[in-house]
Amino acid sequence: MRLYSWNVNGIRAAEKKGFVPWLLETGADVVCVQETKAQPGDLSEPLRSPDGYHSVWHSASRRGYSGVATYFRKGAEPVAVDSLGIRKFDDEGRVQVLDFGSFVLVNAYYPNSQPERARIKYKLDFCRAIVQLGRELREAGKPVIVCGDFNIAHREIDLARPKQNVENPGFYPEERRAMDRLLRAGYVDTFRHFAPESGHYTWWSYRTNARARNIGWRLDYHVMDEALLPRLQEAKIHASVMGSDHCPVSITID
Repeated sequence: MRLYSWNVNGIRAAEKKGFVPWLLETGADVVCVQETKAQPGDLSEPLRSPDGYHSVWHSASRRGYSGVATYFRKGAEPVAVDSLGIRKFDDEGRVQVLDFGSFVLVNAYYPNSQPERARIKYKLDFCRAIVQLGRELREAGKPVIVCGDFNIAHREIDLARPKQNVENPGFYPEERRAMDRLLRAGYVDTFRHFAPESGHYTWWSYRTNARARNIGWRLDYHVMDEALLPRLQEAKIHASVMGSDHCPVSITID
C-alpha cells in the first residue's frame, strides 16, 4: 500500500501545474494533501474525482486558507472519516482521521508558529492534541500513522542552515521538543528509519533560488506507530516533483 503526503500550497494552483496527472501517475493508494486553500464547491470535477479515485475534504471556515483533503483509490476506501473534534483546530481545517481498518491515518496540517512566536501556544496545543488523539486510538486497538506538513524541522540535519534558524518558526526549541514528545509516545520517523544522513529536505523558500541550491527544510513526515514498523517497506522524499514550495513524501507498507 502506497501512501503519499503533499502540502500543495493551494490545490487549484497545483491543478494548473499538473496535480491530477501526477496523482494518476503515482498509482498511490492514498494521497493526503495539506494547505488546500479551497472549499469543495470551488473545485473542478477532475480535481474532486480523478479517474479511479474518491476524495474527502475538510476545509477551513475562512475561505482561501489552510485545509486538508485525502484522495483514495476506489477499492481502498477508509471505513470511517472524522475530524480532530476540537473546534479551534477544526475551524482551520487542520486534520482528517481516516480509519482503514488495520490502521488509522491522520492527515495533519500543523500550524505555523509565526515570527516572534505569535502562534506558538496554538501550535503546541495542536501538537499535544495529536499525541492525545494517537493515545486514544491506540488504546482502542488502532495503530496510527500521522502524515502531513508538521511545520517543524526536528533536528539540525533537517534543515540546511540550523544555526541561523534557531529562533525562527519551524525550528524553535519548543517545537522541536514537541516533536520529541511525539516520537517518545511510540512513533517512528519513517524517513529517518532508512536515511540518517543530512541533505534531505521537503520545503524550499521561493526566494534566493533556494530549491536549485538545495537550501531547504524537512517539514513533511510520515510518523508511524512502532507496532506497524514491521510492515514498513520504504519511505521516500520526491524532491524532483514540482508544483509547490513543498515536495511530496511517501511510504510503502505491506
